Amino acid sequence: MDSSDAEDIDFDSDGELQEAFRKGLLKPGLNVVEDKKEYKNDVPGMKRKLEEFRQNLNWIERLDLENKPAPLAPELAVQIEEQKRKRESLIKKDKKSIDVEDDKALNDFRRETGFYRQAQSAVLNGIPMLHKLGVTTKRPDDYFAQMAKSDDHMQKSKPGTELFLQGINLFEVREVLNKKKAEAERYEKIRQLRQQKAFGKKTQVENKLQKQKNKRELMEEVKKYRKGLRTDLDFLDDKRPKHPQKNIGSKGANRSQMKRKKKDTRYGFGGKKRGMKTNTRESAADVSGYKRPPTKGKPKPMRPGKSKRQKLKNKKR
Repeated sequence: MDSSDAEDIDFDSDGELQEAFRKGLLKPGLNVVEDKKEYKNDVPGMKRKLEEFRQNLNWIERLDLENKPAPLAPELAVQIEEQKRKRESLIKKDKKSIDVEDDKALNDFRRETGFYRQAQSAVLNGIPMLHKLGVTTKRPDDYFAQMAKSDDHMQKSKPGTELFLQGINLFEVREVLNKKKAEAERYEKIRQLRQQKAFGKKTQVENKLQKQKNKRELMEEVKKYRKGLRTDLDFLDDKRPKHPQKNIGSKGANRSQMKRKKKDTRYGFGGKKRGMKTNTRESAADVSGYKRPPTKGKPKPMRPGKSKRQKLKNKKR
């Protein structure tokens, strides 16, 4: 829209207003001109109203405090510096042209820290004032009431609250407790490893001693057998590793075992058969039953001697 069109619209609106005024359509009161608002600062009036609803109550009824923030704790100062370094690195990466002191995130963190310090100062100043007025700030040990949290949970938070009221740095106390806990866990782990190592060494020694004992007993039995003090080799069967016997659950296998037992009771046990074909020193040295196997077919004729071969050669000539 150009300037000529705007002038035409204004001219039309003025003409319509003039026509309406000539016909008497415009009446007083339709268009009200607002007066400019005046701002007043009536200090005496505000003081008078303040005195009307002021109540002269004791401090115990008001519990209002005017105090400065508590000194900045070392752990909070460390957190603020860490937050500042993080925000500086982020601002450099984003290439923003703002100062880190004007960063909203950092200022929010500092503001929250200020609230915390203000509340801490109020507690440190208000608790002694309550004690001075004879107001108890702790419930007695025999106090019974239904609490939203259990007594065990309240007892856990009680030591921390007492340390806080005494002005002790909770951050340092927490660090010391964490170090003690980590040290105790490390000692416990070392103790368990030592126990496992001692138990493994003990088991290894017991197994070694058992093997030596079995070997010694076996050698003694072999010496007895060589000297002729015993004629059987049952001690070899006893030293063999025993395999766990498989459970026979089929009906056919049970039936065959019952049949074998019944025959043994009726006809007797045929005797031991294991180890009957093993050699002894006497049987291994006995070669009386050895017979040279005969040659198969006609033997191959032997080669004639040198003189005989010479005579045969001369005859051919």
